[in-house]
Amino acid sequence: MLDLNEVRMFVQVVRARSFVEAARRLGVPPNTLSRRVRQLETRLDTRLMQRSTRKLSLTAAGSAFFERCAPAVDGVLDAGKDLAGGSRTASGTVRVAAPADFLEFFKIAWVMQFLAQHPKVRLDFVLNDARADLIDEGIDVAFRGGPVADEHLVFRRLMPQSFHLVASPAYVQSHGNPETLQELTRHDCLTASGRPGLASWTLHGPDGREEVKVSGRFRANSARILLNGCLAGLGIGLLPGVLVAAHIRAGRLLRVLPHYRREGAHLNVILPSSQQIPTAVSEFVEFAAGRLQPIIDDQAPPTASKARRR
Repeated sequence: MLDLNEVRMFVQVVRARSFVEAARRLGVPPNTLSRRVRQLETRLDTRLMQRSTRKLSLTAAGSAFFERCAPAVDGVLDAGKDLAGGSRTASGTVRVAAPADFLEFFKIAWVMQFLAQHPKVRLDFVLNDARADLIDEGIDVAFRGGPVADEHLVFRRLMPQSFHLVASPAYVQSHGNPETLQELTRHDCLTASGRPGLASWTLHGPDGREEVKVSGRFRANSARILLNGCLAGLGIGLLPGVLVAAHIRAGRLLRVLPHYRREGAHLNVILPSSQQIPTAVSEFVEFAAGRLQPIIDDQAPPTASKARRR
């Protein structure tokens, strides 16, 4: 089997017309270079060049071999240079796994901005609340909340996931504003689908951890759908701050019992491997972190009490 390094050395000797000059260009001792070319001739069972103290010339076989292998050697070297340069320039497809409602708070305008900054990158979003198998599904980066099976795969931790009680101004105006957590039992509360009967909400407030049993006439298995229900005035929801922050700032939602919140897990950035992270992946993670981190829900938004004074 041919040694491609020996082929490369042979090509360099021919082009330099000298073992000494070729050795200088390659950064190896001349005797090493001469030995490696002899080994190549042995592998080929053919003399490639005639050597003398004053002159180096190719045999007919050596000339034919050089003509065929020199372009291939150049192609390999050029490919290596392109790949090394590409590793510093973001390019290729980044396949992103994220919760189904990820693009509710990670704006499409941000996607456009990232793609404009990195014209050689393509984004492929796989949005599903089920956890993707990063290897089997070819995922480059995943955004996940909650515990992680393998902490070594966590590349970054983003904002803490806090949940807040919210309702539309119209709902608060027509149904009133609860003054205590237990008053939620008399309100329509939007809860997650699943178990029948009352839902249990556990929150942290001025007196520490408290629990309340709530119910309502609308349930859904998607935070995005529950958000739409709150916006439509169907009741009070307990939703992630990152999902409701923009609606609170715009006045479409109001905080109910603003001193209560449920603390959730951080949003983790997971990679299939911590080795040789492509530039496009690391660039997207940094960009996403820069856009998401400011949406931490500690901005003292307007509360539902304002609606009652209207």
